Amino acid sequence: MYQPPDAGHWTGRIDSVKDERAFRLHQRIRLLDLSQPFAPAERAAAFIGFACDEGVRRNQGRQGAKEAPAAVKAALARLPWHLPEGAAAYDAGDVVCVDGHLEQSQAELGIAIARLLQHNMAPIVIGGGHETAYGHYLGVREALGTDARLGIINIDAHFDLRPYDDGSTSGTMFRQILDQDDQVSYFCLGIQRLGNTAALFADAETYRCRYMLEDELTAGPIEAAYEQIEKFAADHDAVMLTFCMDAISAAAAPGVSAPSPFGLAPSLARALIRRIVSHPKTISVDLCEVNPLLDEGGKTVALAASFCMEALLHFQRLQPRR
Repeated sequence: MYQPPDAGHWTGRIDSVKDERAFRLHQRIRLLDLSQPFAPAERAAAFIGFACDEGVRRNQGRQGAKEAPAAVKAALARLPWHLPEGAAAYDAGDVVCVDGHLEQSQAELGIAIARLLQHNMAPIVIGGGHETAYGHYLGVREALGTDARLGIINIDAHFDLRPYDDGSTSGTMFRQILDQDDQVSYFCLGIQRLGNTAALFADAETYRCRYMLEDELTAGPIEAAYEQIEKFAADHDAVMLTFCMDAISAAAAPGVSAPSPFGLAPSLARALIRRIVSHPKTISVDLCEVNPLLDEGGKTVALAASFCMEALLHFQRLQPRR
């Protein structure tokens, strides 16, 4: 299920071959084959794709998110390089879901993420449906050990706390995590009342989930969200961020499984990403639910690539040591 990185994703305009100030990401990216031994890195992040939308299919959503890793990497390749001197970015390849074997592919993604974290690299996972988050969690938990307190921050229109009696989907993963791991807490930003039933709000209370509604974020000062993020992080040893693109207004992100008419503005989401990934306890990120097959003019893919770049630029572990 693991596929090494494809150099063909990383092409684009070349303004100079000598002046590094004119470089784009495709001129600085390094390829990393996780099936081979590699040395620990310093001040590095790695993109890894999860080419899967089996969870979306099971959840009766619109399929196509498995095409996102290749599309988003190609869009990332064209963006200018602004990382500080000494920071590095890798493409660590992709995990692909084969023949509907979702659980196996999630386990494989977990192995890949654990290896990256154990080699001091910050993973930026490009999904895939939001079932990506469960594989992401598996890798983080493996790297942290069983006793560490893990905080999961989810930027999303939906709680994704559905029952999984008939199997896991793209809407069950946080319930799965909370059921099996009493060292995890869950904080969701951007929840929409029209995107969740009253039963799901009740489940969120039962699981003691923290959340902020989309209209709270949109109407109130962003400092209120920053304060809640800081309080949440303070209660945990590490934080992972998962970001579902259906949290964004459908006008800006039409290419998703479940578009949101009243979603967040991209500028607000960008501010949240910057704040969360720059926190010293944030160790990894995933971005999910981009569907290139349903996109309009590539705008959702381009926005997703920009969000991934924002994560890369603001990870505290990539900044120069003072």
